[in-house]
Formats: sequence, C-alpha cells, structure tokens
Amino acid sequence: MDKAICMKEEDYLKERLCNQLSWYSKKSKHNQIGFKLTRIIEIIFATLIPFFSGMSDKIPYSSWVIGSLGASIAIAASISSLFKFHENWIEHRTTAELLKHEKYTYRTCTKPYDTDERLGLLVSRVEALISKENSAWASATKKQGTVKTKPEEKP
Repeated sequence: MDKAICMKEEDYLKERLCNQLSWYSKKSKHNQIGFKLTRIIEIIFATLIPFFSGMSDKIPYSSWVIGSLGASIAIAASISSLFKFHENWIEHRTTAELLKHEKYTYRTCTKPYDTDERLGLLVSRVEALISKENSAWASATKKQGTVKTKPEEKP
C-alpha cells in the first residue's frame, strides 16, 4: 500500500477519533438537558395539580389552570418520547466513553495496543464502535417506520 496516501497517526486521532468523541459528548449533553428539562416540567406541573385542585374555590378559573397543567405534562412527555432524549443520552454517553477508553488505552500502549500494528487496530476498533452506533440508529429509525434523515451529520 502506498504510504504517501495513508492517514498519519496524529491526523486520525485528531480528525476522526477526537472529533467523534467531541460529537458524541456534545450530543449526550444535549439529550441529557432535554431529558431533564422535560422531566422537571412534568414533576413541577404534576405537583401543582393537587395544589390548584385543593384551592379551586379560592382561585378563579382553576379548572382551566389544572387542565392546562395536565396538557403541558402530556406535551412534555410526548416531546421527550418523540426525541428519545433519555435513550440518546445513554447511547451517546456510552459511545463517548468507549471512544475515550480506546483513545487512552491506545495512548498508553496498553493491551491490545502494545503491538506494532496498533494504529490499524485502533482504526478498526474505533470504526466498529461508530459503525455499531450508526447501525443501531438506522435500525431504530426503520423500526419506527418513519422516513427521516439522520440528524446532523457527525463531523
């Protein structure tokens, strides 16, 4: 193989591994925030319903307030379910941690990266992790029976 066209070690680490690690970390954080925000809304509004029910004779239009709170809870739960915040948070965080593990195991020349073929092994393992995650996404999308494009391409 022509070594002149092969990607150098530092280029792969920076352009692929570190970029993917960053992408998965950011997406994990985004989904964590989405999940926690929708859950906080559900908890607060669900807690307010008994309060307004108990005060219904003192608060005008309390039935409208209670109904609005219930509808808001349903909307927040539906948004969380639609965007799969919790599932994506866990999957993306797991992939980020696995990539981080590969990166540091490689950098320290720890097994299995204690051989002369360590870069090739790293590339194979990292690409397998990324491919597995992409396949899981495609499978989930197909299972839902929706025709949607993959959200924001990973750099």
